[in-house]
Amino acid sequence: MAVASTEYKHIQLDDQGTAIIAGSTMKVVELVTSHLADGWDAGELHAQYPHLSLGQIYSALAYYWDHKTTIDAEIERQFEFAEALRKQASPSPIREKLRAKGLLV
Repeated sequence: MAVASTEYKHIQLDDQGTAIIAGSTMKVVELVTSHLADGWDAGELHAQYPHLSLGQIYSALAYYWDHKTTIDAEIERQFEFAEALRKQASPSPIREKLRAKGLLV
């Protein structure tokens, strides 16, 4: 896999143009999803992903804010894809039992 450097010290682009945190296999969109969904700041992201340095995390967040529209669209696309898969999946027996007991909506 070839990578291209960016103006962000810790961010590289793979062959498809996906932003990857340098020195890891983590995509910027994955880190940003944790940031947005869980409300984690850089310190909490570092606690959750100790293999990333604070420099890598801040660089990824800076990349996100500078490319917010594109990354937000990717997050939305991934969410819609997951929802479509969920709707196509057959209900599991355990899910139906929990729903029947009122333990699941």
